[in-house]
Amino acid sequence: MAAKEPLVITAKDEMRKWSRKMRSQGKSIGLVPTMGYLHQGHLSLIQEAHKHSHLIVVSIYVNPGQFSPSEDLSTYPSDLHGDMLKLKSVPGGVDVVFCPKNLYDYNNDSDEKQKNKNGNENLGAGGGDGNGVVSCVEEKGSGHETWVRVERLEKGLCGKSRPVFFRGVATIVTKLFHIVEPDVAVFGKKDYQQWRIIQRMVRDLDFAIEIVGSEITRDSDGLALSSRNVHLSPEERQKALSISRSLSKAKAAAKEGQVKCRELKDSAILTITQAGGRIDYAEIVDQENLKSVEEIKGPVVFCIAAWFGKVRLIDNMEIDI
Repeated sequence: MAAKEPLVITAKDEMRKWSRKMRSQGKSIGLVPTMGYLHQGHLSLIQEAHKHSHLIVVSIYVNPGQFSPSEDLSTYPSDLHGDMLKLKSVPGGVDVVFCPKNLYDYNNDSDEKQKNKNGNENLGAGGGDGNGVVSCVEEKGSGHETWVRVERLEKGLCGKSRPVFFRGVATIVTKLFHIVEPDVAVFGKKDYQQWRIIQRMVRDLDFAIEIVGSEITRDSDGLALSSRNVHLSPEERQKALSISRSLSKAKAAAKEGQVKCRELKDSAILTITQAGGRIDYAEIVDQENLKSVEEIKGPVVFCIAAWFGKVRLIDNMEIDI
């Protein structure tokens, strides 16, 4: 059977028009949001989406709103040609690839044009998280100043060291939901906090969209798949295996009765630092509200972020004893 050739759409209005036409025909639409440089983990999300909808839209968009000016937006890997080849290989195929050029470009707005002429370009700067931290969108002065925040869930874990990240994620996902108008959206559980934030946002804002969490895809040696893995040297990649090994060790220990979180975290931190990693955080939190727990009494998730060289990796493991 010939590989399915997806329709490529770049314009917001065209994307919305396609979705509404398909839904008028009784077809349900599944959305898999990505930032491109696809790997097997992304492809597994598409396969999961096929279980829940008739048609599949994959968005490819590196979102500047979730990066601060000091982060790795300019070095984020990209390979659209390779992505298209991989999408054609997915069983069942992909119907649409939505790859807009800039979802923060409001040049059709005459008011924004006038503001830019007057030199008021940095409308959002200084807003950020309330502490002067801004996103790349604000730094470049696009005029975008409307943000979606899931205020409590965004504060811990990755939110501590990346204060504009989840605000940017929630906002771009909201924009994608309004443009694509899907019935279902699939997110990977590797980004556990992100998945829970999107779930809560959809609930709180009454989006008529089912949010599906898909299990982590790992390489044969246990490393969680990530687009950033390409930046690891062979030596760093080997050392990074300490993350998944420490998580597996903690889960096994919890199953055997070790429920004191401090001891489980200390063991994992020691394993990773001895391997040459630099810990951003290692937290055991409630699976639903993401609050830190001192003792495992119900379903928790052990979340870790660590640096190996210049690459920040995240991973997690659910523990339910």
